[in-house]
Amino acid sequence: MNAIVLAILVMVTLSLMRVSVVFALIAATLVGGLYAGMPIGEIMDAFNDGLGNGATVAISYAVLGAFAVALSRSGITQLLSQKAIAGLRLDQGIPHRRTIVYVLLGVLLAFSVSSQNLIPVHIAFIPVLVPPLLKLMNHLKLDRRAVACVITFGITAPYMLLPVGFGSIFLHDILLTNLNNNGLDVTAAMVPTAMIVPIGGMAIGLVVAILFSYRGKRSYEDRDLAHGDETPAEAAGHLKPWQIAVLGLSLVGTVVVQLVSGSMVLGGLFGFAVLSVSGVFHWHEQDDIFTEGMRMMALVGFIMIAAAGFASVMQASGQVESLVESSTALIGDHKGLAALVMLLVGLFITMGIGSSFSTIPIIASIYVPLAIGFGFSPMATIALVGTAAALGDAGSPASDSTLGPTAGLNADGQHDHIWDSVVPTFLHYNIPLIGFGWLAAMML
Repeated sequence: MNAIVLAILVMVTLSLMRVSVVFALIAATLVGGLYAGMPIGEIMDAFNDGLGNGATVAISYAVLGAFAVALSRSGITQLLSQKAIAGLRLDQGIPHRRTIVYVLLGVLLAFSVSSQNLIPVHIAFIPVLVPPLLKLMNHLKLDRRAVACVITFGITAPYMLLPVGFGSIFLHDILLTNLNNNGLDVTAAMVPTAMIVPIGGMAIGLVVAILFSYRGKRSYEDRDLAHGDETPAEAAGHLKPWQIAVLGLSLVGTVVVQLVSGSMVLGGLFGFAVLSVSGVFHWHEQDDIFTEGMRMMALVGFIMIAAAGFASVMQASGQVESLVESSTALIGDHKGLAALVMLLVGLFITMGIGSSFSTIPIIASIYVPLAIGFGFSPMATIALVGTAAALGDAGSPASDSTLGPTAGLNADGQHDHIWDSVVPTFLHYNIPLIGFGWLAAMML
């Protein structure tokens, strides 16, 4: 068995057994590295070298978490939830609950899509936007697994299909460049066209998740996100109009500062600083609130850091090329089987790395010569490489496309990362991606 396959199986198995994802990643790193013949010292060196790649995103999530808790502590989220619940009469068993659910999911989808192109903040909006909506979702008895599927689709599909914002970076700067650098002759217009069929598979998965899989009601408790001298409900009772205006300024300023500086950390710090001087909570509470917010996002941050170390060891093991070579030896000259195996191999490679942006250079250097050798057209090759890379974002425990929804939905401790984010997105997106990616490779 290939070391990467073994490592991924160990990570997934331990995660599904509800072992901490951080522990699962470290255990899988050791198992994969040792099986590949790496000395323990070399494994740890590679692991330590990779840790820094996840640190920036981890600290960004921690700061945004502090900002989210500060918003909750101000009472504004409680006030908005109460008004929405009362205005929609959600406690009276109203008959149009399903319509409200679809509208809410549509709004979250719109925010998610916009975060990739219109306002390219990527996942930074999730810890700020989603926690305030949790009580509203609770009264709607909305299954948070459906919300996880909506957000993951919104932050994944657009950059694989639309060449603007993060899509321009993924499709043009990374995918197109690496394809041409490895012997393929394709133009910018060909790339999004080739990805239409695979993304169509994801769209079908989204519809199934919303209309069938997670359509039913699911009960959650109403829990406060922050604790201080007074409850969020008490704080909401004496919010002044000018303080509400300052809260709006902090939200807008957080986005603007991030866009101008390119840093989620600075954006979150700006928002928190504005709230600190607004008087919506006592000055002596700010340290506790900041710490509480960072604690809320600590698991997500440590998973990202551990995942970066895991990816570093897997790349240092030299087993990627070995995995592809051993797989192609089983294919023979069967073109359809070749496409399927390439996608499945891509799944194992990207599940561990957890980022399509980081995976493309690895996948393209191996897959382009293989695809040319099997007689795949340039369009089919684009679909194969793009889909293989996308598999890592859509349903990996270490991907920010699953960690992002978890960060928002688990703010009150009622949303499990593996069973409520990873498993639903894997079933509804990775399986359709493999099927429709294979279809695109055979059609184009």
